[in-house]
Amino acid sequence: MSSTIKKKAGLGRGLGALLENANTDITASSSNALAGNVAMIPIASIEANPFQPRTEFEQTALAELSESIKVHGVIQPITVRKMGYDRYQLISGERRTRASLLGGLTEIPAYIRVANDQDMLEMALIENIQRSDLNAIEVALSYKRLLEECSLKQEELGDRVGKDRTTVNNYLRLLKLPEPIQLGIQRGQVTMGHARAMINMDDTVGQMELFEQIIKENLSVRDVESLVKAKKNGTDINLSMSGTDWDPEIDRITAEFYAKLRAAVHLKTSGKGKGKIIISYKSKEDLERILGLIQN
Repeated sequence: MSSTIKKKAGLGRGLGALLENANTDITASSSNALAGNVAMIPIASIEANPFQPRTEFEQTALAELSESIKVHGVIQPITVRKMGYDRYQLISGERRTRASLLGGLTEIPAYIRVANDQDMLEMALIENIQRSDLNAIEVALSYKRLLEECSLKQEELGDRVGKDRTTVNNYLRLLKLPEPIQLGIQRGQVTMGHARAMINMDDTVGQMELFEQIIKENLSVRDVESLVKAKKNGTDINLSMSGTDWDPEIDRITAEFYAKLRAAVHLKTSGKGKGKIIISYKSKEDLERILGLIQN
């Protein structure tokens, strides 16, 4: 009689409701493997997340994580989606799962939940964004997918990921850069600071020339900002002019300029000893201040 009552309690409530209830979930082999619980589940029963935003995993870091797991175990459970009859789909924690397999583990602690495809995509993307080891392009692509595939507005996206709209927009703007520059960000050749300065250039050719110059001459973010500002102000800058090797004397002179003017100064030299001095200013008042210092 009691079993009949339990079955009737789940009728018409949908798969999610059935899987979340110990009395109605007939797919669980144990009372622990229910949605809403953390349980040890076989790694072999977990299938890959089709919405995984990351496609590359650094092998050295993966091996280090595997060694840590051998010693300490998996401290933070992964999150899986219950598919029924002890089958699961990964929502988040692919690195932990891969490292556990690498270390020879057959089971892994997992938080089990039920999610539809839309919820699963959103959860996977947001969990991925919270990682500290993502490069700026990976974050930007995740933001873009949340906006387009999860039909979120920028304000809603900001609330989901704990960022203000300006920060979200700064990441999304990176995707407007030429693909070689985006790849350079992913490879660590340039930083997000460099990229944000280059975005302010409307000329794609100029962006690519500046990107190559950053790599060749190891320009700082401040250097790039000065070059971009000067170009916008109509200063004739030859971005393709080849520079000399690092010169400590140039560094010393640049530092003295800054100490005197309290303004960003960039010295650009050619191989023949000629060059240009680019002084950046923030306003007309700041320009008058710098002029006064030069005249004194």
